[in-house]
Amino acid sequence: MTVDNGIKVLAGSMVLLSVALTYFVHPGFVWLTVFAGLNLLQSAFTGFCPAVFFLKKLGCK
Repeated sequence: MTVDNGIKVLAGSMVLLSVALTYFVHPGFVWLTVFAGLNLLQSAFTGFCPAVFFLKKLGCK
């Protein structure tokens, strides 16, 4: 898996997880969705994504 694909999988999983937690556990988990969205926006403009470091350590190309 490439780093680009890993970022997409990680972002999509975070959004789906936060929506499920918001619905089933507590409405405050909606902020996890906001965080994921803001991180995607800032990485689009700056080219820096903190998750890339973790994905590279996990072995993504």
